[in-house]
Amino acid sequence: MACNNTINCTCTYISCSRHGKCCECVAYHRKKGEAPGCFFSKSGEKTYNRSIDNLYKDFMRNS
Repeated sequence: MACNNTINCTCTYISCSRHGKCCECVAYHRKKGEAPGCFFSKSGEKTYNRSIDNLYKDFMRNS
């Protein structure tokens, strides 16, 4: 997986220093017990709640 993926990054938090740097982003959120924004639906991502619980709720709402 390419670590620098600015073109396809779906996270709307543009001012993040890890924006578009997939490896850094996934590692950062994993360390915090979270999921990165690209794992969420568009509406789920915009809440900026990266918790695993919110990811599950987002998945259930959109499946």
